[in-house]
Amino acid sequence: MTGGRGPLVETRMLGDLRIHALDAGTQKLDGGAMFGVVPKPLWEKRIPADALNRIPLAMRCLLIETADALVLIDNGAGNKENEKFVGIYALDNRADDARHATRLESAIEAAGYAPEDIDVVIDTHLHFDHAGGNTKFDEGGELRLSFPNARYVVQRGEFEWAHSRNERIRASYMLRNFDPVMDAGRLELLDGDVDVLPGISVMVTPGHTPHHQSVLIRSGSETACFLGDVIPTSAHLPLAWIMGYDVEPLVTLESKRGLLKRALEEDWLLIFEHDPLVAWGRLDRDADKPRLRSEGG
Repeated sequence: MTGGRGPLVETRMLGDLRIHALDAGTQKLDGGAMFGVVPKPLWEKRIPADALNRIPLAMRCLLIETADALVLIDNGAGNKENEKFVGIYALDNRADDARHATRLESAIEAAGYAPEDIDVVIDTHLHFDHAGGNTKFDEGGELRLSFPNARYVVQRGEFEWAHSRNERIRASYMLRNFDPVMDAGRLELLDGDVDVLPGISVMVTPGHTPHHQSVLIRSGSETACFLGDVIPTSAHLPLAWIMGYDVEPLVTLESKRGLLKRALEEDWLLIFEHDPLVAWGRLDRDADKPRLRSEGG
């Protein structure tokens, strides 16, 4: 990917549900860190690096229209970080339209809604590039909930892990991204695999963090899985291609093994949060290793 912004929204039907892949902006992270022990000559064929060895990554969120609620999965990096932070991660998530603070807000509007319409926010985990948009600075500089009418949900263990503040993880967790949601009484802590709404459930997929969760969306005979960071891009489909950021990479390996087995058997639509080009796809049943089949295949 050489630059430039893609569409704000990609929309498709999943059974009777309309789902929208929302562009919440981009960031750049070190390619070596993103692919762990995989040698650069291999991973760079998939996502080329810049002169600083950084690769472009999407911050893709999912908006789901159900009969009962409007659901948002993850919400990007938000608008609260300073210029130094934005520079380190090459964050590009501000809206083209000056009426909006973030590109995510523009994407929600492009899908036909406003942040006030969101009923449920599901956080796969609480890293800044997934849950930074939980809260925002308003025009007066006051910290507010970004989705004032929503209930937010995350795993209880993830919330507790985010507060452990150990040196290995604390740079990824900013308390102002989630503590104000708890203080407002809007954060619901989940314990394990549960149904959040009819047709929408969470599945714990640990490894990236010990309590990371992916989200299953079911309608009729179709199932989609919003992967979060267990498989951040389509380039991470091979089992051993695991991020150096993962705190328990061997646990990630087993999470991926079980998830991909089910995805292949049940023909899930896989939704990639960080892939700079590919929003979603299904596994190729004829391949000997996990890979996406060609569109229409």
